[in-house]
Amino acid sequence: MRTRVTDMFGIDLPIFAFSHCRDVVAAVSKAGGMGVLGALYFTPEELERELAWIDDHVDGKPYGVDVVMPASYEGAEFPAEELVGRLQGMIPEGHRQFVENLLSSHGVPPLSQDADAGRVLLGWTDATARPQVEVALRHPIALLANALGPPPADVVEQAHAHGVKVAALASTPRHALKQVEVGVDVVVAQGTEAGGHTGEISTMVLIPQVVDAVDVPVLAAGGIGNGRQMAAGMALGAEGVWTGSLWLTVEEADTPEMARQRILAATSRDTVRSRSWTGKPARLLKNEWTDAWEAQESPGTLPMPLQFMLVSDALRRIGRSDAAELATFPAGQIIGITNQVRSTKDVVYSLVEEFAEALERLGRITRD
Repeated sequence: MRTRVTDMFGIDLPIFAFSHCRDVVAAVSKAGGMGVLGALYFTPEELERELAWIDDHVDGKPYGVDVVMPASYEGAEFPAEELVGRLQGMIPEGHRQFVENLLSSHGVPPLSQDADAGRVLLGWTDATARPQVEVALRHPIALLANALGPPPADVVEQAHAHGVKVAALASTPRHALKQVEVGVDVVVAQGTEAGGHTGEISTMVLIPQVVDAVDVPVLAAGGIGNGRQMAAGMALGAEGVWTGSLWLTVEEADTPEMARQRILAATSRDTVRSRSWTGKPARLLKNEWTDAWEAQESPGTLPMPLQFMLVSDALRRIGRSDAAELATFPAGQIIGITNQVRSTKDVVYSLVEEFAEALERLGRITRD
């Protein structure tokens, strides 16, 4: 398969796979696509170890790193050295009590003293994401992606100076144009079906609008989990696909078993756009956690990054407990068709085979 993005990165398949798991990233790249490691939850030191491992296991194939550098967030005016303390002071006590009451009502115990509590910010701001960028650019990455808004122009320039291409996600044509204005090389047009932060426009509607708006390659994202959907995205003008939730249940993924089983059993109606994770709309697995934040007694969510600072330890406590009814995480509507555990390589090859079958079916229609 050959498109502008396969030529740009020297890959065989225009399949990009976002994952927080290094094993998935390496497996996709070795299978001919491009794995992209989500850096958000790693400290710079942890990210260094993850990327060093990928370097040793990717067989020289290209891979990327995804960071979160939001264009706007609370506390952007604070000096970096004061950021966490100043932001912590902005969280109302009533919100803290609401979270604690929710956990207590479900029997969720506190974190142990050695559980590394307090990982409240990580990469959710410009100040905390820049060290991740510095680490990433010390490695032979091929792509630096920004998951939320246009990346700062100086970061784009820094990446280009290292010979690294830049991609950014967009949920409207206006967002896509802003990405191109700062110099990104690839726009990921992400429909509302996707997991994580999304807009309100569906993938089918969004992709041709973005393709018509910009002159750089566009990747289709949101609700893409098989080759037929890949063919549809490329028929709409995309030159490849960006996938995420598809990889949550593969053999190589480090998804906790409780979460894996819930994904395998879920339907496409079991996700919801909620601000309860970060303060910005994100598609999550729907459950009692997301319901609680929409209930009448909820104090309402806080703006980014305050919401994640408020709930980060709570989510870790839930993950270490038996309270499966509260365990939520980013997941797209495509989880409705992920109903078995397969190897990453098998998923990649299935995408290609189904893509070819879709083209053959269309070819028969035109021939007939």
